[in-house]
Amino acid sequence: MAIYIILSTLVFLCCILLVFCVLAQNPKGGGLNQTFGGAATQAMGARKAADFLERATWTLAIALCVLSVFSAFSIPRGGGEAGIRTELTVDESIAIPQLPTFPPVQ
Repeated sequence: MAIYIILSTLVFLCCILLVFCVLAQNPKGGGLNQTFGGAATQAMGARKAADFLERATWTLAIALCVLSVFSAFSIPRGGGEAGIRTELTVDESIAIPQLPTFPPVQ
């Protein structure tokens, strides 16, 4: 149960970071480079900022897929007292309707 909570938290954080990475990019090539003007060019270089955001986006997308698969395998199945009842009980007092029978056609 604890591993499921940890994986769920990591999936949530990965989603939030992925949203920020995607929103920081511009589909026309501007994005972070044009937002901060010359400061981004001097600090990281114009192309390095775009490369970093692209790598971060791909890395977070792959991490999200991997974490999702691992969290699917760690879902608690409930085998103890608090688990879900899986046996099927039949109520004998409920009458099952019978279909009418017809004589064969000759």
